Amino acid sequence: MSKTDASHVMPTYNRSELRFQRGEGAWLITDSDERYLDFGSGIAVNALGHSHPKLIAALKAQSEKLWHVSNLYTIPEQEHLADALCAKTFADNVFFCNSGAEAAEGMIKAMRRYHADNGAPERVTLISFAGAFHGRTLAALAAAGNQAYLQGFGPAPQGFVQCADFDIAKVEALIDETTAGILIEPVQGEGGVRDVGPEFLRGLRALCDKHGILLGFDEVQSGIGRTGKLFAHEWAEITPDVMAIAKGIGGGFPLGAFLTTQAVGAAMQPGTHGSTFGGNPLGCAVGMAVLETVCEDGFLEHVRDIDGFFRQQLAGLLDIYPDIFTEIRGRGLLLGLKCKPANTDIVAALRAQKLLTVGAGDNVVRFLPPLTATHDDMRAAVEAISAACETLRAELKANPEANPKADPKADPNA
Repeated sequence: MSKTDASHVMPTYNRSELRFQRGEGAWLITDSDERYLDFGSGIAVNALGHSHPKLIAALKAQSEKLWHVSNLYTIPEQEHLADALCAKTFADNVFFCNSGAEAAEGMIKAMRRYHADNGAPERVTLISFAGAFHGRTLAALAAAGNQAYLQGFGPAPQGFVQCADFDIAKVEALIDETTAGILIEPVQGEGGVRDVGPEFLRGLRALCDKHGILLGFDEVQSGIGRTGKLFAHEWAEITPDVMAIAKGIGGGFPLGAFLTTQAVGAAMQPGTHGSTFGGNPLGCAVGMAVLETVCEDGFLEHVRDIDGFFRQQLAGLLDIYPDIFTEIRGRGLLLGLKCKPANTDIVAALRAQKLLTVGAGDNVVRFLPPLTATHDDMRAAVEAISAACETLRAELKANPEANPKADPKADPNA
């Protein structure tokens, strides 16, 4: 391939050849007018599906007024969204950024800064969990502890330890005089769609209170209605001290934030953190439209209803195809199927049936439909999964030695 023929985009993703031109609700349409059911949602980003009229209207209206002024000035759209987020959550303060990785990075800094500001600068260590994913910055990768992602980038940032299991006694054994807090996803996405569960989250809250350390939730993937509550930790009826959000809050527009209590937020004074584009008028206008929509009467009830319907259909598929799937995982519309064949083969087979999904760790396929998906969308997905399973079953029967071993690592593009 000549230089002029090659793509000049850096080859950091294993991309398919699909090229999408437009989207409608839960569907994506290619440049050749083929329709694909999007149950990846940009990896939990397109919470309201594609081309949602309220998001289009919000973006158009703001684009005709003001795009960017920097955080040297008060930004009314930012103030409005921060007020709304705090009114709906535990938080008193919000810092806006552009992505989940930035939100996680800010959360890490805030948790450490809180202790330094309160006379305990030695408290810098954060406890996280095996299988976690907090983003691609070096600190976020170090927090997750996935050595495959850290390899080749030199010494990893220090101050992170991972607990191998969701076990309160094992977590407490890791706490010492350097511990700043605990960092966890209420539902692990890339790590295999593992629902931590309300009881364990309540145990972590009690543990943090006992030892005077902070509890930080990474709700980048599980937040903004994805589990049937505005945030997944609400199922446990407890609150964190700090929380990272992104993905769904922008509905496709790059937007992230970390939210804190007053005590933690007070430590983040001028000069401690910053972002050039974070909280710009365009992003906040779209984020406000997303939040208003998700908080409308009946919206989260719809998510829970669709979840129940889809989960019931998936359970039926497990009974029919025990040679393909072994377990349903997750909560709300953050669902996964643990696979017997390699999950990469299943993702490809589903794509051949025009259903888009996302791989995850522990040989799991993730299903992340838009929160606005309908019963008909779910039925179409089940038909596609069934057809893909029939194809895979026939291939395995014809050539039982052909199936490669499942890759235990998470999807490298997630």
